[in-house]
Amino acid sequence: MLKCREHELASIYAIIDLRKVCLVIVLYMHTDSMRSALVWIFTLNVCLQILFIPGGDSKPHPRFREKITEEYNPGFISIDCGASNDYLDEETSTFYKTDTDFIETGENLLTSSQFINTNIPDYGRQLRTLRSFPEGNRNCYTLKPEYKQGEQQSYMIRAMFGYGNYDGKNHAPTFDLYLGVNYWKNVNTANRSYIWTEIIHAPTTDTIQVCLVNIDTGIDNVSYRYKDDIYDRRWYWRDVKDWYKINTTIDVNKSGNDIYKVPAEVLKTAVQSFNRSYDLHYDFEIEWNLQLNKYSGYYVYFHFAEIQQLAPGLRRIINITLNDENILSEPITLEYMKPVTISNKNATQGFVRFSIRATAESDAPPILNAFEVYKLVTDLNSPTDIKDVDAIVNIKRYYGISRIDWQGDPCVPEIFRWSGLDCSYGINPRIISLNLSSSKLGGQIAASVSDLSELQSLDVSDNSLNGFVPESLSQLEYLRIFVDGNQNLCTSTPCHKRNRVVIPLVATLAGAFILLAVSLFVFRRVQVVVSMKKLKFSNKMEYVDSKKQEFSYSEVQMITNNFERVVGKGGFGTVYYGCIGETRVAVKMLSHSTQGVRQFQTEANILTRVHHRCFTPLIGYCNEGTRTALIYEYMTNGDLAEKLSGQSQTFLGWEQRFQIALDSAIGLEYLHYGCKPPIIHRDVKTRNILLDKNLRAKISDFGLSRIFSDDGDTHVSTAIAGTPGYLDPEYNITNRLNEKSDVYSFGIVLLEIITGRTVILKTQVRTHIIKWVSSMLADDGEIDGVVDTRLQGEYDSEAARKVIDVAMACVAPSSVNRPTMNQVVMELKQCFPMGKLGTTSTGSSEIFSAGEISGLSSLAR
Repeated sequence: MLKCREHELASIYAIIDLRKVCLVIVLYMHTDSMRSALVWIFTLNVCLQILFIPGGDSKPHPRFREKITEEYNPGFISIDCGASNDYLDEETSTFYKTDTDFIETGENLLTSSQFINTNIPDYGRQLRTLRSFPEGNRNCYTLKPEYKQGEQQSYMIRAMFGYGNYDGKNHAPTFDLYLGVNYWKNVNTANRSYIWTEIIHAPTTDTIQVCLVNIDTGIDNVSYRYKDDIYDRRWYWRDVKDWYKINTTIDVNKSGNDIYKVPAEVLKTAVQSFNRSYDLHYDFEIEWNLQLNKYSGYYVYFHFAEIQQLAPGLRRIINITLNDENILSEPITLEYMKPVTISNKNATQGFVRFSIRATAESDAPPILNAFEVYKLVTDLNSPTDIKDVDAIVNIKRYYGISRIDWQGDPCVPEIFRWSGLDCSYGINPRIISLNLSSSKLGGQIAASVSDLSELQSLDVSDNSLNGFVPESLSQLEYLRIFVDGNQNLCTSTPCHKRNRVVIPLVATLAGAFILLAVSLFVFRRVQVVVSMKKLKFSNKMEYVDSKKQEFSYSEVQMITNNFERVVGKGGFGTVYYGCIGETRVAVKMLSHSTQGVRQFQTEANILTRVHHRCFTPLIGYCNEGTRTALIYEYMTNGDLAEKLSGQSQTFLGWEQRFQIALDSAIGLEYLHYGCKPPIIHRDVKTRNILLDKNLRAKISDFGLSRIFSDDGDTHVSTAIAGTPGYLDPEYNITNRLNEKSDVYSFGIVLLEIITGRTVILKTQVRTHIIKWVSSMLADDGEIDGVVDTRLQGEYDSEAARKVIDVAMACVAPSSVNRPTMNQVVMELKQCFPMGKLGTTSTGSSEIFSAGEISGLSSLAR
């Protein structure tokens, strides 16, 4: 609320529902008499506090429609982070809890005494402690609001962060703040004693999670607090040029149904222009020295109250323009001591610039008491299905699992997915695979596992489980269970007498069903029946056709030095570094999820039959019991995403980037046209483009690929698979997959190569790279603002323009408007002089049928 007086006060809020977020800047002006009180209010906000706001509306707080009186006593959860015990702050009459019951990680520390004594002496007890998180990429507070009055409640959360030189290093951290699964804001405490932020949230569950995410520029730490205002709004102040202060000591007449609840002290003060001929003009970007996102929408609420008693017959009549548009159908006449609020009906785009002017009929200059600015944020992530969340949390509690990354939402954001989990990503992500192997589990299989209704794979092998497999798991139609290494777990017929649960093992032989008491026979699909329902117990992968070398599991252990060094994690398992003689290799160990099994089989079948210099070379495999692995040539320079991120010591110049783009295009062209029948990769992204020692590109991760059953097919219908941001929107809607889906994903990769930016730009508003490039080109058509600035102009502008044109053609919304990979390769080759880059023609090849896997395994090559 901009309160037009000696100083401006600012506050940032956010209102969240499933589809949008609003950030609000609140400004207003106060006289000198208010200074000490306002400083007192500001300095109290040092803890985490959650406040119930009745009405349950998810719109900005002025739009809460339910009547709220000043006498309403909101329910607070006040947390002093890092405190050793609960206490009552006598100065503010606020009861503080420790954060012990709200978070499982981190350590309590004390801020520097110098920080408390010299920087902010008014803060008192709450700023003396904090919680720091030296381990884990994501650490989450779980809040359980005390006020529950049905669905669609609203809560305001305030967080305050103060480094306080607690570690004596004078190096303040920078980290990201998330509300549940959605990015909230970046927190940078450098050169500031403290910062704070607020958010109003309408949750869909009875818990709220506030997460701190390490972004490798420091260790996060936090102190939080709310103040006791009905909307808990915060106020800063500063002088605004050419605005003149007026004030009154009389309270403004606020009616009981006033939904805006502007504090009385705010309305008692205002600013006005020099005279009727001058406007009150305000440019948010200039006044705050920041740049707003020009593609975001903004709502502005103007608060007025006539606090000067004009002479009889005189009137103050004003008009308002916002971003050069009049937001009033007709001018308004202010009445003495009666507040009025005006706002724009539709979001204004790009910036916040307004003028308040007196009309020709007005007898007094324009005034303004306060204003609020809300920023609309869209494209929020959906959280994991609540039933799955409850189930996995119950499993965590049942076994006492204390994995550092088992915090926050289990599946979202995907980069923070809990270890051991695989998820499907639809409207609400679902848990489809749970790997708890070698986790030192005891007792029985948790009954909550059966509440994961979409679960396809459960691996509890190599633990100390006992009892029997819950009968309820038989209701999960596609579930496959891995139970090897649990000596006291009943999975055979004799358990019927002890546990009254029948678990016969069934295998299909010559059309007859044979009941086995204890099965040592491993077939393609070993099925276990519980109460006449099917459960699949697996301890053997299907064989894949291959002429590559087979390795035993013990040899794989030797190759990887007992799995000493992890170099990556993929869709179906962990990747380890290894050596076979002088040859460096990467070993992908299969996880036991259904998804992982399927991806392993697909990748093995393709790479053992299809060979090209632009594909990651497959050296061998392991297929021993439940231990399954693929062994590749190690790519010295990692993946393209890492190189473009700036985190690598190797910087990619323009020609190197272009060569990588061309190599990748040639590889995809070979899949589409060099293989009979064609193959669609289905997961083209910078993470799946590896770079050898010469920075030549190798396409990897064929686990999601699809082989056309008929060379004449134009598409296949299939369940949606791929990576968000790279996924063809047409395929996502129709489920019809064709080679143009790869073209779309490759277009995204091209844009990343050109710009050096990620597919989703990490700003307050998550912007897709297509939208960003389109907007940059729409401004002036110049490519300088699009091409990676780290190249420092060292690139061929004409070639860059052509590459951008190719990329934008590839990402056309309709597949019929996209080029083929043949056309893409030809266009890219024309961008550089012949002989300057290495090229390889596609040629012609067919997928051949390899013989069965056989022969003795050996490390000799």
